[in-house]
Amino acid sequence: MSTSALLPTVHSLFDPATWTLTHIVHGGPGTPAAIIDPVLDYDPKSGRTRTESADRVIAYLQSLDLTVEWILETHAHADHLSAAPYFQQQVGGQTAIGAGITGVQSVFKKLFHLEPEFATDGSQFDRLLQDGDILPVGTLQLRALHVPGHTPADMAYQVGD
Repeated sequence: MSTSALLPTVHSLFDPATWTLTHIVHGGPGTPAAIIDPVLDYDPKSGRTRTESADRVIAYLQSLDLTVEWILETHAHADHLSAAPYFQQQVGGQTAIGAGITGVQSVFKKLFHLEPEFATDGSQFDRLLQDGDILPVGTLQLRALHVPGHTPADMAYQVGD
């Protein structure tokens, strides 16, 4: 296997409404990909969501014939809504977040008076990550790194060197 086959491409799309970035990690055209921190557009005045930011990501994926293996969250976001369910519906992929999300969900359930049925076990995600977990993305490997900050669930993802 050539060294170039292991070099990641990280393409970031800026969302000016939330001042956040969505990252797409892949090994080149026609390879598997991971989406990190997908943004779902939200208009606080109307309470409505839109998918313009997510659709720009999908257009990028399609332009390079990328297949989504993972949709990753770095933390529970207060600055934007996650488009992870939209991406799963449109392009597939498994969702993952740090295992500390269960503690965050317990706090949010009380703070926001969520319904009693709201699960605080992380079951809304396909995988809960621990520090050092490895996620395969084609020939690439993403390493999950626990980096507590905003919340106890905060994760960073290392790919390549």
